[in-house]
Amino acid sequence: MIESMFHLHLPLLEKILRPVIVYVFLIGFLRLFGKRELAQLNPFDLVVLLSLSNTVQNAMIGDDNSVSGGIIGALSLLTINWLLSRLLFNMPKLNQAFEGSPSVLIRHGVVDWEEAKREALTEIELRSVLHKQGFNDFSEVEKCVLEPNGNFYLEGIKSMSDDAQRAELRKAIEELHLEVKQMRNELAARGVLPI
Repeated sequence: MIESMFHLHLPLLEKILRPVIVYVFLIGFLRLFGKRELAQLNPFDLVVLLSLSNTVQNAMIGDDNSVSGGIIGALSLLTINWLLSRLLFNMPKLNQAFEGSPSVLIRHGVVDWEEAKREALTEIELRSVLHKQGFNDFSEVEKCVLEPNGNFYLEGIKSMSDDAQRAELRKAIEELHLEVKQMRNELAARGVLPI
């Protein structure tokens, strides 16, 4: 039993190369099909990503179901990922070409529907992204960017009246604080202790 758990059914080099080849092709395909696949915006995209892992499993491990084969495959995947991340870190231009560029979907409260169309985002999906970040409408958003890694960056429009109201409230609180301090000093001077 122990021998069958650890006996490799495929040559070691093949066990290393299979996950590396699949990894490289998956990275290429995900880059080719866009940022939306990484964002996991809807159940269909999630099903595709989950099915993708099951689809490539046999290509990565072959007919080998041994523990040793699984460990070698996992080590190969982690190694190629580590090497690629180090390579891209040390070569920023290659990293930018490999990752792609961000997509600005909203500017100054106006949606760029052409950019949303390129990313295959519907109005409902875009509104869902806004709602998750606490915005109710496109007009409240200064900037919405779909990053190359599939994350959304949102920045709200800052209202000048809100800033003015905060400054006015701050000033009123400071004035009240000074009045309370003066009243305490007067009461202390009279010998009356405040309650």
